[in-house]
Amino acid sequence: MLPGSGGERARYFPSQMDIQRKGAARSRLIRRIVYSSISLIALTIAGIGVARLKPAPASVERGTLWFGTVKRGPMIRNVRGMGTLVPEDILLIPAGTDGRVEKIILRPGAQVKSDTVILELSNPQLENDALDALYQLKSAEAGLIQLRVTLESTKLQQQAATAQVQSDFTQARIQAERDEELSKEGLGAEIVAKLSRAKSDELSNRTKIEEKRLSISDDSIKAQMDGQQVQIDKLTALYGLRKTQVDQLKVRAGADGILQQMAVEVGQRVPAGTVLAKVAEPRKLKAELKIAETQAKDVMPGQAAEIDTRNGVIPGRVSRIDPASVNGTVTVDVRLTGELPQGARPDLSVDGTVELERLNDVLYME
Repeated sequence: MLPGSGGERARYFPSQMDIQRKGAARSRLIRRIVYSSISLIALTIAGIGVARLKPAPASVERGTLWFGTVKRGPMIRNVRGMGTLVPEDILLIPAGTDGRVEKIILRPGAQVKSDTVILELSNPQLENDALDALYQLKSAEAGLIQLRVTLESTKLQQQAATAQVQSDFTQARIQAERDEELSKEGLGAEIVAKLSRAKSDELSNRTKIEEKRLSISDDSIKAQMDGQQVQIDKLTALYGLRKTQVDQLKVRAGADGILQQMAVEVGQRVPAGTVLAKVAEPRKLKAELKIAETQAKDVMPGQAAEIDTRNGVIPGRVSRIDPASVNGTVTVDVRLTGELPQGARPDLSVDGTVELERLNDVLYME
């Protein structure tokens, strides 16, 4: 009966087409067992394969690797630094006196000799002082000549006076002796003889005095001449000082070399002692290297070094290490032991290498 007709419940009556297949369930079971076995075998094989795999190597970034060739032989440990060539000796040329820069004759880079005039100063007061000292010296020298003439004349007068007294004494002595003889013989008065003797004795004393004056006149002349000579020597030294100061207004190089620096300009007033210029010997150079303070701890005096001027390499030795660090670097002086290449000059930028240690027969990477 169709559903919905008469409200009666539907009933199912099997037909001949609904025949149960008993072999289908068995086939599905067999397939499941086969698939499960295959999966188990595959998992087992995969596990064995994974177990036999070697561990994968660790990976790093290529930028952190250093590629090179390993070699055997001597290995040198060194440090590098940049620097400049500087003269071993720099002559500072100071102003010998106050003055104003009148003329600059040479500029930096000029070849100079020790007596080459590089600039001129002016100081009118100093020139007047030198002229005044010269006049005083000339006057003192003329005074010495006049004093010598005066003293010589005085000496001659003393000699004449001494000679006159000696002559008078001789005459008086003869007269006294004659009067005494006449008095003894009764031919002359005794009083006359006594007067003659008294006059003779007086002239004898005067003669001794005049001779004494004459003998000390030489000492007096020498003392006065020496005193005047001392004054002349004093004025000579003063004039020499003034003349030297005037000569120093023409400033000279003071040494053979290259004029490295001119520190003043025309019209500038400079006090005594002001550094006017610098002169350096261009063929006596050293290298001043700036080594990082973290690497400078192993640098020692006497270590071998090489200085690259970009036009040649010069061997050298570390001669001095600055005890202080400035801006993270230490200044190291290298004394050059080889010939300077063409173009080497003061303030030339260079690269330096200091050999810290040499190891023989070791493996190293280039």
